[in-house]
Amino acid sequence: MESDERLRLFLGLRPPDAALDTLAEWQQEHLQGVRIVPREHLHVTLAFLGHRPASELPGILDALRAAAAGVGEPPRLTPVRYRETRSVGMLVLDDEGGRAGALAGDLQERLEALGVYRREARKWLPHLTVARFREPKGLRPPLPNRGTYVLIPSDASAYLSRLRPSGAQYEILDNVRLS
Repeated sequence: MESDERLRLFLGLRPPDAALDTLAEWQQEHLQGVRIVPREHLHVTLAFLGHRPASELPGILDALRAAAAGVGEPPRLTPVRYRETRSVGMLVLDDEGGRAGALAGDLQERLEALGVYRREARKWLPHLTVARFREPKGLRPPLPNRGTYVLIPSDASAYLSRLRPSGAQYEILDNVRLS
């Protein structure tokens, strides 16, 4: 990548493969008539940075590594409800003990100190975007595994997002284990 190239970046928790399998099966069974987010794109966003110069990427990755190194017990996330906004369907997640929220807060603070990020006014909401659409569909799917499903991510990733007519395409630039 050229140092002056602008990259559309976000940082997120990557679900383990078994969780992705469960979610993909659930999407196919319960989300009809919408554009399903592909299995390989499912994630819990920690910070969306938007378009940033490629020259900032090393500092952003250092911030991700430092925040991930500070994690004690991994986050435990459980779907508690399905929610639709005007353009997405999501699984809102319960963050047991607030560990994912603490990681997001630490990471966002580090990114702000670098001058590459500004926090949103609203509180961070742990969620998985599972579908996209042009207008709300009013779906009311049951929760994966009837609400007993627990997601325990073991790593966080830096994603490059490329906008395409068929939807955004994500590429993992770096993957960091949670300590």
